[in-house]
Amino acid sequence: MKDKIILLLRKYREIIAYLIFGVLTTLVNIVVYFVASNLLGINYLILNFLAWFISVLFAYITNRAYVFESTSSQFIKEAIKFFGSRLTTGLIDMGLMWLLVSFTPIHDILIKILVNIIVIVLNYIFSKLFVFKEG
Repeated sequence: MKDKIILLLRKYREIIAYLIFGVLTTLVNIVVYFVASNLLGINYLILNFLAWFISVLFAYITNRAYVFESTSSQFIKEAIKFFGSRLTTGLIDMGLMWLLVSFTPIHDILIKILVNIIVIVLNYIFSKLFVFKEG
């Protein structure tokens, strides 16, 4: 039984690491927003952008090192691709939310959950195939 668990963990290591660091990225976003809002007292949209930027930076560093284990020496180019892909999925998130909330009878919380699942999958695919691709 122990051997089967170890084999499964090895087989799905990348996805498990992606999910773990995704949760941590979300926590970074919330903590940065909360701390900055209590310390800086500036507009919530600026704080939200700051929290997004820092959490995406955290996600890039952890995804590069621990999820996709990138050894590319072109980390600036990689980071630009990562931020660009996260900006793209952020726009997809906003567009899908607007479209589905505006034109379907589905409750917005259910739509938010569905859209977040789509965004998480797209972030993984973009990272795997575009940002941290080998070669």
